[in-house]
Amino acid sequence: MSPQLVLVQGDITEQQVDAVVNAANSSLLGGGGVDGAIHRRGGPEILAACRKLRASQYGKGLATGRAVATTAGRLPAGHVIHTVGPRWSATEDRSALLASCYRESLKVAAGLGARTVAFPAVSTGIYGWPLDDGARIAVETVRAAGPSVAEVVEEVRFVVFDDRAHEAFTRHLDGLTS
Repeated sequence: MSPQLVLVQGDITEQQVDAVVNAANSSLLGGGGVDGAIHRRGGPEILAACRKLRASQYGKGLATGRAVATTAGRLPAGHVIHTVGPRWSATEDRSALLASCYRESLKVAAGLGARTVAFPAVSTGIYGWPLDDGARIAVETVRAAGPSVAEVVEEVRFVVFDDRAHEAFTRHLDGLTS
């Protein structure tokens, strides 16, 4: 059994969930896109928590495909789960790293007792991952979540910003791909 999958077009920083996933960069110190939006809306508490992580076990930053949780600061979520997606490459298959972002984030969420989790389309923005393939990997990975995740996480929301992303995720959620 896997969590219920829901598709929402909107602002991930407005999701009232137990955990929101941040498409972070390895520094954990904020950036552009989803990362910047989460840090801006969440306030200085998120940055302070990320600085503490950097000062302790993540001195060199968070590795690609890994995930770690912090406070959600002023977001309407309980926690932020930061994950570092891979940059897309035409010459190297990094699909396993992208799948790992979703898998590891779900493990962290389950460890927190999060029943609801909101994901962005990891790596499909500035990191250049082709949107349709990114949606496929996201949906397949979440659907394959193991029992340890499914026992805790009841709902996964894919929160996308525009029509193009909504269409890509809809295709994969509805199984309309070839």
